[in-house]
Amino acid sequence: MNPAAELPPVATFAGEGKNHRPRVMGILNVTPDSFSDGGKWSTEEAISRQAEQMLRDGADIIDIGGESTRPFAPAVTAEEELSRVLPAIRAVRRLHATIPISVDTTKAAVASEALAAGADIINDISALRFDPAMPALAAQGDWPVIIMHMQGTPADMQLNPHYQDVVAEIKTMLANRLAELAAAGIAKQRLIIDPGIGFGKTVAHNLEIIRRLQELRTLGQPILVGHSRKSFIGKVLDDLPVTERDLPSAVISALCVLKGADIIRVHDVKATAQAIKITLACQAPESCQYYSA
Repeated sequence: MNPAAELPPVATFAGEGKNHRPRVMGILNVTPDSFSDGGKWSTEEAISRQAEQMLRDGADIIDIGGESTRPFAPAVTAEEELSRVLPAIRAVRRLHATIPISVDTTKAAVASEALAAGADIINDISALRFDPAMPALAAQGDWPVIIMHMQGTPADMQLNPHYQDVVAEIKTMLANRLAELAAAGIAKQRLIIDPGIGFGKTVAHNLEIIRRLQELRTLGQPILVGHSRKSFIGKVLDDLPVTERDLPSAVISALCVLKGADIIRVHDVKATAQAIKITLACQAPESCQYYSA
């Protein structure tokens, strides 16, 4: 973990008071096959350029992933994943000594080396379930851990997603996992929850999650939402191509902030930061830290 990172305690990610500000997490995929930006950031020079742009645009956290989690994506080895994420983490850390970096991985071996290289947060789409060694690793330190709901695995999650009540079932799974991880020695105060938009959900499920996002607040944890450029947006908007989904993604970001999201994970940092800023200003211009008369 980077000792200089200006990472607030996990508890400060959550809140509804006038001084609460949702964080923007910029996505930096260093994979050849991600659904949106696969192969774009394959060199350290390109990684540094993109990270620098995200920082200028208002990113609070940079999330680095070395294995695509799109539906039906093939798995990669820990060695291959490390060969992608470690140079990226080091490049971002050279660029900025204190920006919090999260590593998007389900593998303990990758998370361990990423943290040693300068990452600050574990972001695990499996909620620390896929690798039996992950809970023990997470219990060893004090870094924040993001746990996500997913029905199935990336290889099969979109074959037949089904729920009686998608939000209630997400809440139950996350509540159970929070208890299990607490029993494994991971303090609840370090855990951030993600409802897993697009992971084992239909279009209707994803829209229901956004509409009822505030119901997750009863779990008492900071909420991360990752909807950026996902296929349900394209399907709602008459097969809108992925390259044109940043505007609707920003609209959803604003809605999620109004519903209680604490961290918004996106590709287009600038549009999201602007959407959050104007949303907060419209809510309470006299108290919004961004607002000036």
